[in-house]
Amino acid sequence: MKWLRWIALPLAMLASLAAVGAALAGLVVLLAYPNLPSIEVLTDYQPKIPLRVYTSDGALIGEFGEERRAVAHIDEVPEIMQQAILAAEDERFYHHQGVDYVGVIRAAYSNLIAGGKRQGASTITMQVARNFFLSSEKTLTRKLYEALLAFKIEAGLTKDQILEIYINQIYLGQRAYGFAAASQIYFGRALKDVSLAEAAMLAGLPKAPSSFNPVANPRRAKQRQLYVLRRMRELGFITDAQYAAAEEQPIVVRRDIDDFPVHAEYIAEMVRQVLYERYPNEVYTSGLRVYTTITKRDQDAAYRSLREGVIDYERRHGYRGPETFVDLAPNASEDMLEDALAEHGDSDGVYAALVLEASPREVRAYLRGGETIEVKGDGLRFAASALAANAPPKRKLRRGAVIRVQKAAKDRWQIVQLPEVEAALVSMDPQTGAVRALVGGFDFARNKYNHVTQAWRQPGSSFKPFIYSAALEKGFTPATIVNDAPVVVDASLTGGQVWQPKNYDDAYDGPMRLRTALAKSKNMVSIRVVQSIGPQYAQDYIKRFGFDPERHPPYLTIALGAGAVTPWQMARAYGVFANGGYRIEPYLIDRIVDDRGNLLAQAQPTRAGDESLRVIDLRNAFIMTDMMQDVVRYGTGARAAALKRFDIAGKTGTTNDFLDAWFAGFQPTVVAVAWLGYDQPKRLGANETGARAALPIWMDYMAEALKGVPQMTLDQPPGVVAVRIDPTTGMRTTEGGQTEFFYREYIPAESDATVAAEPDSARLVDKVRSQLF
Repeated sequence: MKWLRWIALPLAMLASLAAVGAALAGLVVLLAYPNLPSIEVLTDYQPKIPLRVYTSDGALIGEFGEERRAVAHIDEVPEIMQQAILAAEDERFYHHQGVDYVGVIRAAYSNLIAGGKRQGASTITMQVARNFFLSSEKTLTRKLYEALLAFKIEAGLTKDQILEIYINQIYLGQRAYGFAAASQIYFGRALKDVSLAEAAMLAGLPKAPSSFNPVANPRRAKQRQLYVLRRMRELGFITDAQYAAAEEQPIVVRRDIDDFPVHAEYIAEMVRQVLYERYPNEVYTSGLRVYTTITKRDQDAAYRSLREGVIDYERRHGYRGPETFVDLAPNASEDMLEDALAEHGDSDGVYAALVLEASPREVRAYLRGGETIEVKGDGLRFAASALAANAPPKRKLRRGAVIRVQKAAKDRWQIVQLPEVEAALVSMDPQTGAVRALVGGFDFARNKYNHVTQAWRQPGSSFKPFIYSAALEKGFTPATIVNDAPVVVDASLTGGQVWQPKNYDDAYDGPMRLRTALAKSKNMVSIRVVQSIGPQYAQDYIKRFGFDPERHPPYLTIALGAGAVTPWQMARAYGVFANGGYRIEPYLIDRIVDDRGNLLAQAQPTRAGDESLRVIDLRNAFIMTDMMQDVVRYGTGARAAALKRFDIAGKTGTTNDFLDAWFAGFQPTVVAVAWLGYDQPKRLGANETGARAALPIWMDYMAEALKGVPQMTLDQPPGVVAVRIDPTTGMRTTEGGQTEFFYREYIPAESDATVAAEPDSARLVDKVRSQLF
């Protein structure tokens, strides 16, 4: 039959061509397969794991690396996550041998015949092959090698091993490699805790991490999530009810990818620098884990206290006006609104907002991400002057103004402003030196300058306890009478020019005990003390506390803290009083472990009680602590009485012309230092003393740090004697008076008589007293 010949001939030719093609393909495979790279890199999979920094109780505070990655064993990946990945990427993963021929035919049909959207046919195994061994170029040769490598991988690894590698290696946007890292970055939760809705959104990322990124493109991410959910339902992984619930579940996506559970950015950066010096070649890729000495509770309290203290200061000094203005068309699109806010980052609850409408009664504003808010009533009070009809153009709130808002009580919005002033807070255990909390500034993202360790500022009156401590070793006592009266100091004694110092309040109270003078922070008394003991002795003495003598010239100005210190130094120095006289070095890193938990380094801290570390007499530490307890009982730090503790001590500090505000204080278990000022020193404002600006930060922190810590009474050490004195003369008395502590050898005389048992000591005290009037 002729027609059969017409059919048979073309079929034979096609069969011949197919045979030749198969032979050629086989030859290519035979030649290429032996040259494929070894898959040992997969069998000994070592992903790049970033450096991670933790609190002592295991909270993550920082992560540094080329890739943000967290490795999860297949058994730790919830079934719903695995099913979402299979539904999105490779539903026949457990049924093919590396190449899914059914998927290839389906993709070809969609791409060439049905005219649908272009589909790929890459299996999970092929994606693993491409990620590890091949480029992303779209050529026939690359696709051939990808398929061959997929066969080789399937022959050498189990399906679960391949899926585990894929789960940990695939790029998912925001520098996240692997689903465990992506879960933390996008949702702030461990992979084992993700919901069905979250799993579907994560599973939709590999196809296009940028396009389906829920941070940058929430709408497209939602569309992709719904596609994955539909595929899961079609494959029988979830029920209709589960699909419906997941479809409606709102997903909260973290906007700040560096938003860790604890705000300790300055600490994390300090650790990073230390680790880079120690392990420069592997610090960012080998999975090192560093456990610091800080505790989550202390750090949270320190961070919150500092920010509230700074914002309170800003409220006291008025609204400066909008940050900038943008031209806003009447029909501006959401993209235009987003662009207007692009350069104005948020700051942990202090949000950038674009004013849409403004009147004295209401401000409507647009927040990044699409939310429009209304600010009314008390929320407008801070910026009321900028809403007035006669407000200057540069300060007036109007359409197009970029402002800052914050949620207040009952979820009501209020207008605030980002601060120009800065602050610092550091605390440590004075017995061991373990740093418990450290906040180097208001917002690390805005200002990476660490004010705890890098800011050299005048300590002002917070330096006086070290001068008084020196005086105790020169025969002074808490009862020594010194004249609080104006002085004029010759230029030769100041290292500069004629000096006419004043008391803070410009009030002078005449002769007073040293104890009272410290409590009331009397500058004239401190100057006369340094006149008596000698500026050179004072400079030499402060070295005991760890201060750099070169930053504290031996002039009378040392009496008022005119040198330069850092909050870190101040914490160490006040720790000497808190622990009974030992200089303990603060330390931040407790231990370093590798990615498998093997210990690489362990801190060996010094401890109070080691007599080789003693720098001042126990008696000196006891008396100085007792005197500084009066500072917070009735002196310049009296508002600390609100803590209702009798075992806290400290000293306020206010520098000349209100440039810096300090409070340094302690209890036997914790020492803390708070500072507030401008980076480019300028006046903080009238009455912005250490007591007003810095002490509230310190108090708010200590209220939390001392929660549950019992009150502690100082034991009177040997060699210290309690004696009744006349508070007006400082002399011993047998009737009435007040109890005062003295070194045994420096007990004052009763009236004008000397103490027979210790005549030399009594005469020394009289000699010192006579020099001070």
